[in-house]
Amino acid sequence: MTAASDAAAWVLLIPIGAAAVLAALPGYRLTAGLNILASLSTFLAALSLFVLERPQPGHYLLVDDLNIVFIVLNTFVGFTTSVFSASYIAHEIETGRLTPGYLRFYHAMYQIMMFGMNLAFVSNNIGLMWVAVEIATLTTVLMVGIYRTHAALEAAWKYFILGSVGIALALFGTILVYMAARPVVGEGQDAMVWTLLINQAATFDPALLNLAFIFLLLGYGTKVGLAPLHAWLPDAHAEGPTPISAVLSGLLLNVALYAVLRFKILLAANPYAISPGPLMVTMGLTSLLFAAFMLYRRRDIKRLFAYSSIEHMGIIVFAFGMGGPLANFAGLLHMVMHSLTKSGIFYAVGHIAQVKGTQRIADIRGLTETHPVLGWGLVVGVVAIAGLPPLGIFMTEFLIVSSTFARQPLLAIPLVLGLLLAFGALMLRLTGLAFGEPEGNAKPAEASYVPMFAHFALVLTAGVYLPGPLVVWFQHVASLLG
Repeated sequence: MTAASDAAAWVLLIPIGAAAVLAALPGYRLTAGLNILASLSTFLAALSLFVLERPQPGHYLLVDDLNIVFIVLNTFVGFTTSVFSASYIAHEIETGRLTPGYLRFYHAMYQIMMFGMNLAFVSNNIGLMWVAVEIATLTTVLMVGIYRTHAALEAAWKYFILGSVGIALALFGTILVYMAARPVVGEGQDAMVWTLLINQAATFDPALLNLAFIFLLLGYGTKVGLAPLHAWLPDAHAEGPTPISAVLSGLLLNVALYAVLRFKILLAANPYAISPGPLMVTMGLTSLLFAAFMLYRRRDIKRLFAYSSIEHMGIIVFAFGMGGPLANFAGLLHMVMHSLTKSGIFYAVGHIAQVKGTQRIADIRGLTETHPVLGWGLVVGVVAIAGLPPLGIFMTEFLIVSSTFARQPLLAIPLVLGLLLAFGALMLRLTGLAFGEPEGNAKPAEASYVPMFAHFALVLTAGVYLPGPLVVWFQHVASLLG
């Protein structure tokens, strides 16, 4: 076994091992510290994949240029969220919303969730990838309902039911891909190994591949949060613990997106199959426009940013649907910027909701006066997610719009309209939240601000300067996406 394959194995072994230990340990401080340590160790193992020679793909695990982007982003946000979670959950214990007994469950589920997401990324078997996505989904379902309130349990059940429908559709699509591959590759697990499938995809039955991709896009699209398959997402964000909201928006949506991209590459390798681009463009634009209008109707601050996640996942899927070097590059970078920015926003929102004792937007006013660090942190986050310069999302949205104008000018009209509508809604809400007449509780926040500002610093740096090697690497990955 090579050092690189060892590193890939540690990305999986650390979280699952930590989950077993955390499930047995009492005490909040000890388990919160171990959760952070395990997440940091997993992130360092993921970083080592950059410098080690890539292992040869096996029947189960694969490390390539595409999934390294997702693995490193996933483990980094998982680490920073574990740091944020420590101070956030401490407050929930003090106020009695959570009991120490729930914390063994919470921290163990957190690491199992990280294991499931990492396994989905490194899987070289489309069946194993499906199982991994289901593991990540079920653990987040359990964590969304951890408060055991009526609203939290309802949100968890809605997430479970809609997620089960989506994963069932994805399973059927996976079976159809296996049926298309079996006459060419042979029976058994070889017909489910990604690296073997992509080499032989040009000879697969195009009719089966076409049908498979429709089911896969609908199934995994449910997990991406694409409209009209999005109904679980706002409730899950609003009712679950805020660290889970950060993980849902920043990470779990990307897991399902990764699965869609893998099958998009497979479909594109068959010259007789339908082009996946128009389907993705349609669902992406629909999600963008729908979410942009819905942003004006939100009264709950976490639901507001949940719909913002639907909007941005629509933008990303639209960019990958357009395809080509520039759109793929912009879509990939936009995914990274959105994960960093949205999780940073939820770090701020979590502590804001705690000090104000509410998530109602009408009851949260003048944050820059009552809680300057949190207030200005929220301002930076909203300005970034709205796409204003010089932050990273402005650059990616500019590239996506430019690419669309150059190739499909008519599609650029609804794209720009959606971006402007979402911008207006976010600025409208930000005005009251940050600069309105202060209302409500003004007690100080006992929060860790490091994760929030670390994310925003990275987004600002990316908007001003991208290192040459990073650009070359992203361009290479964009070329792989077709």
